Amino acid sequence: MKMLLVAEYRQGELLESYTELLAFAGIMGAESAMFLTAGTAGELPKFSGRLYLAEVAEFGEYNPDVHKQLLLEVVEKEHPEMIVFSHSSYGWDLAPRLAVSLKAGQISEVVALQDGALVAPVCNGKLRRTMKSRGRITVVTLQAGAFGLADAAVGVPTVIPVTGNAKGNIDLQGYEMAEHGGVDLSKAEIIVSAGRGVGKPENIALVAGLAKALGGEYGASRPVVDSLWVEHNRQVGTTGLTVSPKLYVACGISGAVQHLAGMKKSEFVVAINTDKDAPIGDMADVFAVADLKQLLPLLIEKLQAL
Repeated sequence: MKMLLVAEYRQGELLESYTELLAFAGIMGAESAMFLTAGTAGELPKFSGRLYLAEVAEFGEYNPDVHKQLLLEVVEKEHPEMIVFSHSSYGWDLAPRLAVSLKAGQISEVVALQDGALVAPVCNGKLRRTMKSRGRITVVTLQAGAFGLADAAVGVPTVIPVTGNAKGNIDLQGYEMAEHGGVDLSKAEIIVSAGRGVGKPENIALVAGLAKALGGEYGASRPVVDSLWVEHNRQVGTTGLTVSPKLYVACGISGAVQHLAGMKKSEFVVAINTDKDAPIGDMADVFAVADLKQLLPLLIEKLQAL
């Protein structure tokens, strides 16, 4: 299989997400080339293959109509069977445009592979489905954190300059950080997060109580925020915040890849779940198989007695 991987460049820096694309290509056993719009004097992806490089000063960091046209030219040269993006704002916008132009199938937010088929979440992450495209070309986006290299990326690409006369109607003025308001979990050293397993909104108080007893802040997974049990500025995950505390306590969180991507840089992880087979256990340094409604009050009591 031949793949074309689409790396990203933002605010003058190459994004490390390109290594997740390489990991996916490796698992698929694919021959891969890469496309990138970046500064020709900047950092290049580390891999041994063809890198189609478009000059950012000419084509911009974000200009989907222009980048689509450049990609179409690269596709004509490479004839890939699969074109792979990160499931980011860049990928969300550009992948469907490219799929429509190529009359190709698109599979979004891939989190795993199963017997050669692509696995993606459905029903707000409660279920998963396996899919295969029937077309000659498939456009794919990968969920952040779903794939990773076992070792650091290595290699020096063969750079092929990309030129063109593509014009677009978008002029990127810059980037603005979202206003979090209230607590900023990205700076917290201790975070205790609530997942769907807390059961009901009244039990959020237990999670918040443990966070207070530990001298930290409380957070939540997306299902909890979507249920309006916790405000959005406390959401951890790919559609919320990326955090790296010294201690992360996951309460009733199963371990969906979208959540793990937001907290995988935590130094020490404690998970509390009634399901001994919950995926969060693979990441946890300590995994307590227990009912949080029974365990958390005991932990709070012991901590307050110190």
